[in-house]
Amino acid sequence: MTTVHFIGGEKGGVGKSVLARLLAQYMIDHDIPFIGFDTDRSHGNLLRFYNDFASPTVIDNYESLDTIIETAVENPDKRILVDLAAQTHHPLAKWIEDSGVLELAQEMGIGLCYWNVMDSGKDCVDLLAKLLDQFGSRLDYVLVQNQLRDDDFKILEFSGVKERALDLNAKVMKLKRLHTPVMTKIDGNSASFWAAKNKDIGNPNALGLLERQRVKMWLKHAYEELAMVGV
Repeated sequence: MTTVHFIGGEKGGVGKSVLARLLAQYMIDHDIPFIGFDTDRSHGNLLRFYNDFASPTVIDNYESLDTIIETAVENPDKRILVDLAAQTHHPLAKWIEDSGVLELAQEMGIGLCYWNVMDSGKDCVDLLAKLLDQFGSRLDYVLVQNQLRDDDFKILEFSGVKERALDLNAKVMKLKRLHTPVMTKIDGNSASFWAAKNKDIGNPNALGLLERQRVKMWLKHAYEELAMVGV
């Protein structure tokens, strides 16, 4: 059966939607069929950049969230990608607990993987600890160390929380920071990462030669990390 990939982390601004877009592009480039769901009502990035593959989901509506699992059951050959907006953990967790999602997923052979996107700050470590407290070994985890601010994750390393996650067979990947002006141009053009790395002759705000090269190098490193943790 398939795997449902929840892209979360609770804190806003840590790069959850960038990772969701990256996973979508990775699956497209590697011919991995998938269906996406976007829970952000105001800034749905998965819908905006990969609208051919995504549908909206209402995070505080059980029937809307039910569609995620029902879609996984009906499409065992496709991955399910769920882009979680900031501060949506409580309604998601309540739906999971009240609906017996973990038990049903185990019964149906559906994998559930939570991609916890983090910056280097302490609040992300605290939120990860709460996630592990609540779900423990009942979920698979990928800790995404997003180098938004810096590449120093000493707070996580010395907190003991990372070791807790590793004891639960969590995987760890690093996501390098893409040069800010390049990401700004990509977002301004509402471009997929595929479009960003290819020449756009008709667009006056298109990325330049070296900007496209930076996107290619960033994608290359990110894809190597994704290949190591598995999708």
